[in-house]
Amino acid sequence: MGLSDDLDVFVSDAMRGLAMSDDECRLLNTPFREVSFEVPLRRDDGSLHVFRGYRVQHDRARGPFKGGMRFHPGVDLDHFRAFATLMTYKTALVDVPFGGAKGGVACDPTSLSAAELERLVKGVTQRLDPIIGPDDDIPAPDMGTGPQEMAWMMDAYSDAHGYSPSVVTGKPLVLGGCPGRASATGTGVAVATERACAHIGLDLDGATVAIQGFGNVGAHAALQLRARGARIVAVSDVDDARRSAGGLDLDDVARAVREDPEGDPPTVAEAFGDAEPFDIGDLLTQDVDIVVPAAIGGVIDGDVGAALRCRLVVEGANNPTTPEGHAAMRDAGITAVPDILANAGGVTVSYFEWAGNRGGRPWSAAQVDEELEAVMVRAFDATADRAGEDGTDLRTAAFRIAVDRVRHAQALRGV
Repeated sequence: MGLSDDLDVFVSDAMRGLAMSDDECRLLNTPFREVSFEVPLRRDDGSLHVFRGYRVQHDRARGPFKGGMRFHPGVDLDHFRAFATLMTYKTALVDVPFGGAKGGVACDPTSLSAAELERLVKGVTQRLDPIIGPDDDIPAPDMGTGPQEMAWMMDAYSDAHGYSPSVVTGKPLVLGGCPGRASATGTGVAVATERACAHIGLDLDGATVAIQGFGNVGAHAALQLRARGARIVAVSDVDDARRSAGGLDLDDVARAVREDPEGDPPTVAEAFGDAEPFDIGDLLTQDVDIVVPAAIGGVIDGDVGAALRCRLVVEGANNPTTPEGHAAMRDAGITAVPDILANAGGVTVSYFEWAGNRGGRPWSAAQVDEELEAVMVRAFDATADRAGEDGTDLRTAAFRIAVDRVRHAQALRGV
């Protein structure tokens, strides 16, 4: 099964639980627009390379399309179709006024020079110009992109439309970015974890945590969880895995984040080179209280789900759990905070940035922290309450809330 197939299972379960009509299901299951395009790039050596790009706009019933731009060699239309749908329900669950979109380019950005990458990003923006805009579709950083790429997108769009900082979010602070945007997803993961621990009666103070993926989300989640008393005992990235029963020393990570809030955190090898190495494939099945998958999708399948030894899984990555993995965790009594709730901090602060750009009143760091926590707490509590009312798990409850909100907005607006 592909990403879209896995997500369809969860969405279909929610639709059945809501007793939706065939017409309602058809409207929600059909993306508003799917675009594929080609971008020619003149390389620094004079050669020409043509890249394939995509943008899927799933639903705009609750507001303009919103979603990241991913630069990765493994992406395709199915990939973005799934993540655009996921964004529709993520924004609905945390109740920010956006719809869902996702896009990007099939490329390896690390193989491009800075000048080549700038030309590619601006070429992509030109291709997308007819369908993006502050009131239409607002891109954001994703895997393989960051504040610099958003600055280039804003510049290319502004060349055609006048200064338009609200056309993208996740920009550098000096160009209208929002304080806390880089750490927002990881911070949201930590808030969701804290709330989930209270929900299941697990004391977060002293709880052991394993984190798969130590990029932006994983590193900031680790720092925020440590600040709440948790002990980060195992981490991994694509190249390395390290662990320490007494807890890994995060001081170097904290220092790097303070010195360059918009930069990439250090790698696992750089940050924890003195800790015990272990097999990357064993990260998720460590004997810990909490596991945070914060890397790629589909990592918790039926076999991994049955092998988990934790009490709580908090999904920092998009779509990390397959339907078989979900069933295995449910049967084992493991609580899972689903991705559409756990990693919604990023799009929440993106909304703060967009609203601040539109209103000409940027948010302060203190406002961002306060409001992000309030949004995440409300969303978790609503999901937990719905799970209790329906006698179901958090994932099913989250999708029922989100699908119902989008369905209601569509009904009010009309076909």
